[in-house]
Amino acid sequence: MAGLSVASSLLPLSSSLSIASGGSSFSCPGSLSFPIPSPASKSQQRGALTIRCVRVGGVEIPNHKRVEFSLQYIHGIGRVRARQILCDLSLENKVTKDLSDEELISLRDEVSKYTIEGDLKRFNRLAIERLKEIRCYRGIRHEMGLPCRGQRTKNNCRTLKGKKVSVAGNKKASR
Repeated sequence: MAGLSVASSLLPLSSSLSIASGGSSFSCPGSLSFPIPSPASKSQQRGALTIRCVRVGGVEIPNHKRVEFSLQYIHGIGRVRARQILCDLSLENKVTKDLSDEELISLRDEVSKYTIEGDLKRFNRLAIERLKEIRCYRGIRHEMGLPCRGQRTKNNCRTLKGKKVSVAGNKKASR
């Protein structure tokens, strides 16, 4: 302990810091101490740490949320369809990381029955390309980048039209 008091007098330390030596901690009265973990406890922590990503329908869904909300991370599954999947499987709406392997397998099988992710995006893209090819009103609006469901375009629809471009107008001649 005498060596520690000499070392503490040589080092300029804040009153809230402590000096740690060999796994034990030494601190000034009225200060916080932070024990240094031994190497054996670190290896135990690594062995106990298990990270399990749940992959359903080609998408990694979050582990820390309930199944109903985790399924909504898959493109093509919304709130109603997620609830329908849970009802069809008679599955309890619990946190995703608590699902057993059998429940995960049945969940993957049920989700695979629906058109999701890449297949759904491909289907929508082909439908829009077909509209463009036959030159119908909706296809032309898609080509021009304008809304195709009857919205007004005088004031709004900035998302589709892009940034506002100023057009030089006729200025009144000053007299």
